[in-house]
Amino acid sequence: MKKIIIDADPGIDDSIAIILSNNVIEYDILGISLVSGNVHVEKGRKNVLRLSKFLNQDFKIYMGSKSPLIKKFINAEDTHGEDGLGETYLKYDEKEIDGDAIDFLVEEARKGDVTIFALGPLTNIAKAIKYNRYAFKDTRIIIMGGNFKSYGNMSPVAEFNFYVDPESADYVIKNAPNKVEIMPLDVTRKFVLTPSILSYIKRLNPEMGNFIEKITNFYMDFHWEYEKIIGSVINDPLTILAERKPELFKKSIYSAECITDGPARGMIMVDEMNFMKREKNIILYEDLNLLEVWTEFIETITKAEVDKNILGDLI
Repeated sequence: MKKIIIDADPGIDDSIAIILSNNVIEYDILGISLVSGNVHVEKGRKNVLRLSKFLNQDFKIYMGSKSPLIKKFINAEDTHGEDGLGETYLKYDEKEIDGDAIDFLVEEARKGDVTIFALGPLTNIAKAIKYNRYAFKDTRIIIMGGNFKSYGNMSPVAEFNFYVDPESADYVIKNAPNKVEIMPLDVTRKFVLTPSILSYIKRLNPEMGNFIEKITNFYMDFHWEYEKIIGSVINDPLTILAERKPELFKKSIYSAECITDGPARGMIMVDEMNFMKREKNIILYEDLNLLEVWTEFIETITKAEVDKNILGDLI
């Protein structure tokens, strides 16, 4: 079994990533550490409980940072709904939280051989590395955040997670013992859940398809209103898919930093041409095999076989 931690701010696409990871039989999900981002940590906690109820899975939940390191907290409820799950307000069963996110991250990292999927602002990860950097010497950190050559979703140059807490993003990039892996908007903007793909998912697994439809309706309306996309970009699951099928993604190693203030706040400045002559500190995903990635996603989340001829006509 592969030990994983999901550090998230659920969130619609975070929730889909959690569902996806739950369906990966070789994953041992040690816990879900929560950070304020798309929604406040308390709303995120409720959403994990909602996923637990749907999946009949008792996730361990660790409460993390309520706000960024320095900046004032900004949520994305306009994108994900007031409840963070498309204003579905699904029922959930209460349970006690399992502990503090920072303590949990450090303790599990110290044991070695763990992969952290960082799907929200990097506040928890930054605090944990600041507390005990050495504990993360054998830890792989895969981040959904930033954008390289694409346009941002918070400014012309900034993606939401990095914009919300740029100080944490910059700290993690510069101080993680191993090169962090970054899945930026350049790649995730190509992964659009359209009504046609959703319809196919519903054919393969009606229960799963109906649940995804329920939580993404609000998300799709948002994408149409602001970006004129018929469908919704589901960013976070790509981190899971990249870990499972690295051969389906193109990636390069660069030196980078995150701009923390001014008009470029949250921008990841990638030294593609090596002007600064600095040590390369990130692995940046740049492209994907769209048909094969969609196949992997749908087969994992539905537990059914995909007909690539049908799927190829839908993407």
